[in-house]
Amino acid sequence: MRRVCDQKRIKAKIWYVPVIFLSPAIYLLTYGVTPLTRLPLPDKPYVPLLMVPLLLGLFFILAVGEEVGWTGYATDPMQERWSALTTSIILGSVGAIWHFVPLIQMGRAPRWIVWWTLGAVALRILTVWLYNNTGRSLFAVIVFHATFNVGFAVFPNHGSHWDPAVAEAITAIVAVIIVFLWGPKTLARYRYAGHL
Repeated sequence: MRRVCDQKRIKAKIWYVPVIFLSPAIYLLTYGVTPLTRLPLPDKPYVPLLMVPLLLGLFFILAVGEEVGWTGYATDPMQERWSALTTSIILGSVGAIWHFVPLIQMGRAPRWIVWWTLGAVALRILTVWLYNNTGRSLFAVIVFHATFNVGFAVFPNHGSHWDPAVAEAITAIVAVIIVFLWGPKTLARYRYAGHL
């Protein structure tokens, strides 16, 4: 549990940029792309900005529970056996399956669950990428997880117009770019590092 506040592991402070801002960027892109897919957006979008600090605290606490297990306990031993990408795909798939019952109970359609599953796997790739590049900081991935959940909660009109076909496709594209640039083996060796 001490690792929940292990932000000292983050030596290169530039990593706080994707830890904090990658999720909001994905949601802003989702909001911008949604009308291009002819899916509706609210006529009067409502974003509860005053709720963000409260939601961030709540989702941070909830993310601790998930990330202590998925990242703090499972990721390192799995990466010793498999690549970072394989580890991400396995953990993302198991994490998605873990959520199937609540999603079905919420009345989510099979199409919605399939797209959401793609996003869950892609999100785990991004999480392992951040973990491996922040000195294996559990704090970093908890904050990232929390900001992703806050993004859904404040998406206009409480996520009512959030479509997983758009949002999760964008998340998957970002994950593919990350895998290409940082490599599937470790997700920590930037391809163009020598060219900067």
